[in-house]
Amino acid sequence: MTRTLLYIAILAATLLSCSGRARSADTQAPAAAGDTVAEAGSVSADSLMSMVRAQTALGPRVPGSAAHAACVDMLVGRLAACGADTVEILESDATGWDGKRLRVRNILARYGADSPSRILLLAHYDTRPWADREADAARRDTPIDGANDGASGVAALLEIARNLAIRPAAVGVDILLTDCEDYGAPDGEPGGEDSWCLGSQAFAADLPYTPATMPRFGILLDMIGGRGAQFHREYFSEQAAPAVNDLIWGTARRLGLGSRFVDRPGGAITDDHLPLIRAGIPTADIIECASARTGSFPATWHTLDDNAANIDSAAMRDATRVVLNVIYNQHP
Repeated sequence: MTRTLLYIAILAATLLSCSGRARSADTQAPAAAGDTVAEAGSVSADSLMSMVRAQTALGPRVPGSAAHAACVDMLVGRLAACGADTVEILESDATGWDGKRLRVRNILARYGADSPSRILLLAHYDTRPWADREADAARRDTPIDGANDGASGVAALLEIARNLAIRPAAVGVDILLTDCEDYGAPDGEPGGEDSWCLGSQAFAADLPYTPATMPRFGILLDMIGGRGAQFHREYFSEQAAPAVNDLIWGTARRLGLGSRFVDRPGGAITDDHLPLIRAGIPTADIIECASARTGSFPATWHTLDDNAANIDSAAMRDATRVVLNVIYNQHP
């Protein structure tokens, strides 16, 4: 893996401005039902939608495309302008299920870089090269906008970065934007589960941590902007990181968001949290995986309807609020 370290003092002066004015997870036991919490931070639905539109305006962010390269530049610039201590592009090579050679470009931003007590937040920024769930078979080779499946989770992390620029957390926060998550094999093609999440697999294979600085836990945000989205406890998260799930769903309950964060089991999802779990970082996945309409993912999943017009800014706002409050309630 090669690493490009981008020095923030230089970038912040030249790139996008950040609009800032508008050890174990088990130690954070969830409050009793009915308890409330004083909300920390300020999450803007308008800001989140703006960040989704900025990504989708580039076009599908398929690895190797011009839109993908432009997205990398934009995301690095925004993280730099939002006060990250460092931003790195972690580059490696991978082979897709179809034999295509892929250049993986993960983006890692650190806040509170000197703190040995850290939390890892992540979302993928690449988009599906094929609308393989599209009803019209003639259109299934068309890349998707990925407004929900990609841009919504990234928007949440950029909004959290905006808040961290105003009020630093008491612990270190690493924001990881993963690449090549959505290059997995379509149904019926060879490759299997390992063809997905190539960026997080590369990150987990070469973790930029010492034993003393390993994140105490991770939170993944994926597909958080579906219409009327509700978030259930994803199966693998519950198996490997139940205390992290307790933090998330307990915080949601205390914020009055129990109807959005439904405290019941959801589906078992192959996603970017699995390589991190295997690498020793207990990581929970906030994802719509038990849709009332479909029983699993949102109806727009891997279709051309996954565009900005079908994003629910309130769902994004609620998911972002919960994660931001989890962060601000952590202590070294």
